[in-house]
Amino acid sequence: MILRALLLALGVILSTHAMAATRIKDVAGVQGVRDNQLIGYGLVMGLQGTGDTLRNSQFTEQALQSMLDRMGVNVRDINLRTRNVAAVIVTADLPPFVGAGSRIDVTVTSMGDATSLKGGTLMLTALQGGDGQVYAVAQGAIVVSGFSAQGQAETLTSGVATAGRIANGALVEREVRGGFEAVGSLAFELKNPDYKTATLVADAINQYAERRYGVRVAAPRDFRTVVLRKPKNIAATRFIAELGDLEIQPDTPARIVVDQRTGTVVIGKNVQISTVAITHGALTIRITESPEVSQPDPFSYGQTAVVPRTQVTAEEERVPLAIVRGSDLQTLVRGLNQMGLKPSDVIAILQAVKTAGALQAELVIQ
Repeated sequence: MILRALLLALGVILSTHAMAATRIKDVAGVQGVRDNQLIGYGLVMGLQGTGDTLRNSQFTEQALQSMLDRMGVNVRDINLRTRNVAAVIVTADLPPFVGAGSRIDVTVTSMGDATSLKGGTLMLTALQGGDGQVYAVAQGAIVVSGFSAQGQAETLTSGVATAGRIANGALVEREVRGGFEAVGSLAFELKNPDYKTATLVADAINQYAERRYGVRVAAPRDFRTVVLRKPKNIAATRFIAELGDLEIQPDTPARIVVDQRTGTVVIGKNVQISTVAITHGALTIRITESPEVSQPDPFSYGQTAVVPRTQVTAEEERVPLAIVRGSDLQTLVRGLNQMGLKPSDVIAILQAVKTAGALQAELVIQ
């Protein structure tokens, strides 16, 4: 029974250790392999009276007239009053190595005074890259998650009704030149640059490469980049795939991130606090207004008046002095929890400890 319990405990420890490991492809990407951003201007039609007001959004009217002119409909001398058309900006990310004929998602955002894009359909829109070339065309029904309902005395809004997405809404027409040959020398670029993590990635790759290829293929260039030398007898795609599945335990910087708006506090694993004594009390000031009515004496010429009566009391909680020493994350969190602090109190204490020089970490306040 004791042996079984020890084996179960050992299994938990091993599984925890395995869960802590991270694949290289999750902490790094191939340098030079990136997305390209596209943008275009288009029209959304089929709205139920929630489109742009053409009198206020003149660019919508001009775009509508230009589109109808290309279709052989002359509306130059006609005052358009439709409310089912909206001018939009269409954006998309063109993935690397994508070929002509592939489909990508697009995001549609209103430009004018339209109140909702729900139920609309995007007309054929050309998407251009930074070089001015057209790389994709988008068209299709828009999916909007938000809504807005308005009555005479109340308005209900949920999400953003003037922005939506079209899944697979753009068709790629032009390929982006380049491949692994255009990238040049292969290199892994860390998503969170760190000297130790770059060394761990290079060591894990070299240990695998010595067994697999008989040579060392990785060397850290700096705290962000690990340079690779591809063996001649393997393709670049397979080479990157094999190295990406290797596991390491990346090192994380000692950092505390504080969001004062939401009261969120995120403490990194390596954060330490030198031994300090902390006390955090609250001063409560209570102001009570008790106005009294003053009545004049009988048969007098006085007037009834309201006399103000204000009572001000101040109370300060007696909080004991606590000693906090954070040799690791668990000890630090346990010490803060024992003091029974609210998120706002924790933020104030962390700022004070940082000012005192006892916080051995970077404090990021958002």
